[in-house]
Amino acid sequence: MLRKLIAAIHPRLAVVAHDMLMVWLAWTAVSMLRWSLAPNPSPVSLFDTEVWLVLAAQGLIFWWTGLYRGLWRFASVPDIWNIFRACILGAFAAAITLFLYNRLVTVPRTVLAIYPLVLAVLLGGPRLLYRYWKDSRLDFVTRTPSQRVLVLGAGKAGEALVRDLKRENRYAPVGFLDDNAQLRGARLHGIPVLGTLDQLPQLARETAAEMLVIAMPAANKVQMRRAVELCENSGLPFRTVPRLEDVVAGRSSFNELKKVAIEDLLGREQVQLDWTAIRTRLAGKRVLVSGGGGSIGAELCRQIARLGAESLTVLELSEFNLYTIEQELRRDFPDLLFNAWLGDCGDAAACERVFAIAKPQIVFHAAAYKHVPLLQGQIREAFRNNVLGTKVIAEAADRSGVESFVLISTDKAVNPTSVMGACKRVAEIFCQNFAQASQTRFITVRFGNVLDSAGSVVPRFREQIRAGGPVTVTHPEITRYFMTIPEACQLILQASVLGNGGEIFALDMGEPIKIRDLAEQMIRLAGRQEGHEIAIVYTGLRPGEKLFEELFHAQEHYSDTAHAKIFLAQPRSMAWSLLLAQLRHGEQAMRDFDEDGLRRVVEQLLPEFATGGHSNEATVVALDTRRG
Repeated sequence: MLRKLIAAIHPRLAVVAHDMLMVWLAWTAVSMLRWSLAPNPSPVSLFDTEVWLVLAAQGLIFWWTGLYRGLWRFASVPDIWNIFRACILGAFAAAITLFLYNRLVTVPRTVLAIYPLVLAVLLGGPRLLYRYWKDSRLDFVTRTPSQRVLVLGAGKAGEALVRDLKRENRYAPVGFLDDNAQLRGARLHGIPVLGTLDQLPQLARETAAEMLVIAMPAANKVQMRRAVELCENSGLPFRTVPRLEDVVAGRSSFNELKKVAIEDLLGREQVQLDWTAIRTRLAGKRVLVSGGGGSIGAELCRQIARLGAESLTVLELSEFNLYTIEQELRRDFPDLLFNAWLGDCGDAAACERVFAIAKPQIVFHAAAYKHVPLLQGQIREAFRNNVLGTKVIAEAADRSGVESFVLISTDKAVNPTSVMGACKRVAEIFCQNFAQASQTRFITVRFGNVLDSAGSVVPRFREQIRAGGPVTVTHPEITRYFMTIPEACQLILQASVLGNGGEIFALDMGEPIKIRDLAEQMIRLAGRQEGHEIAIVYTGLRPGEKLFEELFHAQEHYSDTAHAKIFLAQPRSMAWSLLLAQLRHGEQAMRDFDEDGLRRVVEQLLPEFATGGHSNEATVVALDTRRG
């Protein structure tokens, strides 16, 4: 019966009752002590008007300072400081109240000086003791054996991780490793800093560690690769904490332990963006994203929604992708005006209808076919979607008075050897030249592969490893540029702010990565051995595939911009009448299903494509990533 009564009491009421009891105890105890030292001691009443006035004054101060919004379970230094502040202010409030009541005739000044100190101890002590008890109590019920954990990194992330691990009885932190020599011998939550990362094999044996945790969320890719290599050589299972940008974006929780992913090793320095300019451009605007259900399009939608767009319209051909992004955005951004349109950006009537109803001010054109080998034998579909689709939606944007139109392009459009790259290059040419006669700012953003995008190499390798192999790589020397989807989208948004119309912006993709090295690293991260458990098979270059990608053509004369990670290519102009004539021929060939005619149109527009990506008058340059 008593237990039911206690359980029925709201926790906040119990805390209020505790604190009021401590106020009464502090005031009466200090008053008794002071009067006992007087020459003529007088008895102290335990519940006279004076005591009730002090309780009322102090209670109002507790409420005003938000003392009851904190939880005892997580009491910390800020909570103790708030208690101390509330006690000082409460003493002043009590003094003013009693002065108005009886001019402080019955209250010695020493009581007002000592009372807040005693009260702070009586309020803070139980809170800290409760947290200590909750953090350190043993799991006597389940008796689950704790796994001994060695933590790599004794910074803020490592300290917070150990604090959380000690709350869970599944893990027992046994030590930290950190390269900061000044931390050697220090203790965090009672756990010692044992040595440097290079001492991992020796210290793992000495501490009988059963698992390693990399607590370095701000580490660059060089530091992360070193830590992972040391963990792999130790033979122990290892985990990591999420990267800071993943925590901020809500993709992971801070204290989550996860397997090291290839993204953690290929990650680059965090991009510094002019969020003020981006937010100013997008906040309160009506935005349309074509292909908004794809990998890049969906992430663009998420970031646009976070930046406070007035409305967001998605034009998507895939019913499932459209449904998926619609459900996500309606759940995460309930106040966003969201319009989901199922349709083809190459359908002129559908585009006119969408633009008439949504009235977008900014358009991000991410819809495209991107699979190089598949499109190599499908030039009609590649041209219809990537070229004519871009033309249709760009013209609709121009007629509707759209402020900005951003074409999402690819590094495969540079000196193209594939049908996909050639069609994207023709789309770039159209937007560049169309910008000269339009009030709409047409901007092209060009970048390479993104990690974990639909149909990319990373999810394919992951599937092959899960199935036991083999992992298929086309060529031992093939390289590609990689960046994460969020980073690519952030730089797209930044480039959209920089452009005035007609520009091609290329994103700094960092250093190219050998696909063979990528496959080997993914096999090791999966806990398998390359060659023994999982084989790597080289299948040969596929149609239209190059050994390496470029970001600029030599004739584009790239230059720096205001952002270190974005470069500007000078547009290569083309006679507008010639371009329109060739596109009319291409449109007719598309309707007639004349694929040979389509190829001739593309070759007329792109001489480098006609010569297999090696025209006589052009050489290709890669982006100098050391610039900026």
